[in-house]
Amino acid sequence: MPITVGQKAPDFTLVSKTASGPEVVKLSDHFGKANIVLVFFPMAFTSVCTTEMCDLSNGISDYEKLDAKVFGISGDSPFAQEIWAQKENITIPLLSDYEHEVAEAYGIAYEQFLPAKNLIMGGVSKRSAFVIDKEGTVQYAEVLESPGDLPDFEAVKKALASL
Repeated sequence: MPITVGQKAPDFTLVSKTASGPEVVKLSDHFGKANIVLVFFPMAFTSVCTTEMCDLSNGISDYEKLDAKVFGISGDSPFAQEIWAQKENITIPLLSDYEHEVAEAYGIAYEQFLPAKNLIMGGVSKRSAFVIDKEGTVQYAEVLESPGDLPDFEAVKKALASL
């Protein structure tokens, strides 16, 4: 069952690979400093995920004005994420949930990813968006069943504006 509004956001420590090297990101290190938007996406190098992460990168100033830090999370390796980010000019931090532990903790892992197309990859995260306030409480949660659908980012911004 996915994490819902009002629940404490499960803490995690993940790796982000940047041009200057790997960076360890712990969610709770950001509590008290900024609101947080976690955007889970199924896989790098796919068309919908590329559109989503590029749109977020291009509109990052909207989130910064709302005192929010945005992180993209997928089960891809940090090295694949880095190459994809460079290729597509994705500027938001991409965090590698390579073991799918965070997707499981947030209750958003597919048991079978696209079984109709015979892609039986368990643990892939459903496309999801969570707004977490400075105290670490989830204030907005959207989990999509179809990997082709995008979260309602206007609703995400509205949730941030209310904090």
